[in-house]
Amino acid sequence: MGRMIESDESPAYSHTQTAPLCLFLDVAAAGCLALAWAIGEMPGVIIAGTTGVALALIAPAFHHLKVEDRGEELAIRFGPVPLCRKTVLYADIEEVEVGRTLILDGWGIHLSIRGGWVWNIWGRDCVVVRMRRGSVLRIGTDDAENLALFLKAKINGQPSPP
Repeated sequence: MGRMIESDESPAYSHTQTAPLCLFLDVAAAGCLALAWAIGEMPGVIIAGTTGVALALIAPAFHHLKVEDRGEELAIRFGPVPLCRKTVLYADIEEVEVGRTLILDGWGIHLSIRGGWVWNIWGRDCVVVRMRRGSVLRIGTDDAENLALFLKAKINGQPSPP
């Protein structure tokens, strides 16, 4: 469950979701390296080997997804290796609702077939954030209700819910 903290400055929200996505990337990396070894001839070794090494280097970046209040903005970041991160100003958010990603949306960071961006580490629950400029951001989380309540309170200028 996400943690909401009342302080003298502003309400805060922080939630980290862990998932085995990095393990799938590790297995894929090992498979590519095994394939490179099995092929034994160029250019297959270079292609499969390079893909395996790239997957092995990227995997640690997708161990967890942290969503956190930072005063005037919401910070979203995969980790522990901080390759992928995003911030959203609360002033730019028009509407928030709890939703579900499509099976085709999958995991990671990418455009959704319904439009907008998906940031998801695991599962299908998400918070759909509609921005004032018309874009949509789907934040995958196992704490969708609390995140949506927090964001609604934040964009309406109210104290965060208990």
